[in-house]
Amino acid sequence: MQNASFLPVAFEVIQLAGALLVLLVGVIAGKQRRVWAPIAGVTFLASAGAGVLQWRAVSEGSGGFFFSTQELEIMRSPMVVMDGLSAFAAIVLGLVGFVALLGSWDLVASLGKRSSEFVALTLLAVAGLHMMTVTPNLVVIFIGLETASISFYVLAGFIRGSRKSDESALKYFLLGSLASAMFLYGVALTFAATGSLSIYGVNSIRDFFSITIITEPGILLAGLALMFVGLFFKISAAPFHQWAPDVYQGAPSGAVGLMAAGVKIAGFAALARIFIGGFVSQTDVWVPIVAVVAAISMIVGTTMALVQTDLKRLLAYSGVAHSGYLLAAMVGGIRGIPPMWFYVSTYAFMIVGAFTIVSVVCGPASTAAPIDSFKGLAKRSPEMGWLLAIIMFGMSGMPFFAGFVGKVFAFVVAGEAGYMWLVVIGTLTTVVGFAFYLRVVSGIFSSGDDDDREIDPSLSARFAIVISAVATVLFGIVPWPLLDVVREALPF
Repeated sequence: MQNASFLPVAFEVIQLAGALLVLLVGVIAGKQRRVWAPIAGVTFLASAGAGVLQWRAVSEGSGGFFFSTQELEIMRSPMVVMDGLSAFAAIVLGLVGFVALLGSWDLVASLGKRSSEFVALTLLAVAGLHMMTVTPNLVVIFIGLETASISFYVLAGFIRGSRKSDESALKYFLLGSLASAMFLYGVALTFAATGSLSIYGVNSIRDFFSITIITEPGILLAGLALMFVGLFFKISAAPFHQWAPDVYQGAPSGAVGLMAAGVKIAGFAALARIFIGGFVSQTDVWVPIVAVVAAISMIVGTTMALVQTDLKRLLAYSGVAHSGYLLAAMVGGIRGIPPMWFYVSTYAFMIVGAFTIVSVVCGPASTAAPIDSFKGLAKRSPEMGWLLAIIMFGMSGMPFFAGFVGKVFAFVVAGEAGYMWLVVIGTLTTVVGFAFYLRVVSGIFSSGDDDDREIDPSLSARFAIVISAVATVLFGIVPWPLLDVVREALPF
């Protein structure tokens, strides 16, 4: 517990250093990506390595609270916490960021001199995402949220001359700014009610509830509600999901994978940190809210995905449903964190793989991906056809794939918490969801039209897709190693 320790913030420092180095070398080398491209990949892998070291330190009992304005204030108002949750988040974000970078490399190659800016923004976005998981301070969580959000706003509109890309960036910026403002206002009201901005430490929010009986909880409830709204927006949970389909469709396909995966990882980690870690004594207040939003997300996401004709919009609405399944795990409190981690980790690889295939088939800068364009994909490219089918099977929750294991464990936790009605809704929406996933798969193996365009993915894209598909199958057949790890990925 000391201010001089580097390890607790190693992830953010490595990401920031990598982003600055990419920009610097990019200015010197220009379009010569071979000069600075390895820097980006090494940065993500080094960040994941830092997460492994953090995990080892926590396992050996070296975790704890770090950093404050004064040495004696660390236990009173810590800025950084190194525990199982933050360490596992570092590992997952580093690996997912690396795979997403590989999947977006065709887009990077098409950007010319602006390519280094694109890569630097992805590095900064991931740094902000991890900042949300590593701090117990609500204001610092907001800073991490905005660091990631601003980077994603720019990435969504990175294709010049595309009206859809500009539209998606503007919608994302306006609605995202509103959600961020609501989260910050919720933080202010929570501070007014509890007198603290820190989840842990002396005079923290958690200590406040242990020694105080609130007779007029209006301000606190308003603060909780606003923080929920801000984070529900970021994870695209219904009814705060309206931005997702338009943004996913309008943003360049090569950039959407990280946007979809990273925000869910950090968003759910922040939800776990704040509400399960800090407001554990208020579960009677916030768990019913989470359960209702989970049910709405499952129903709305599944229903809307059924009628989509564009694969990017279908994946956006399916992401809304997946947020519902993840929230179902959270109603179990601390027992729901391991299923949540298993689900969101495997989902992250699946969604990155899916959008990488969209980028390969429709073009890395594409702002539309009609489902009809994937008809006969197995004939044009058997490799891509089978890999997309595997990912669709995984996302649908079909047995022997990672999505099935994640849903089963989420539903078990929700049922044990007394929310059997939520389990019933989740089961029904999963069964209905097979329809739109299998519609894509049936098109892949249909005769298709006379489109003979050759599909020749780059080595980096192929590598990213294969990693995603292997993770989907591997953790569906042999989930226990990952489950054993996520059982320790808990907040203090």
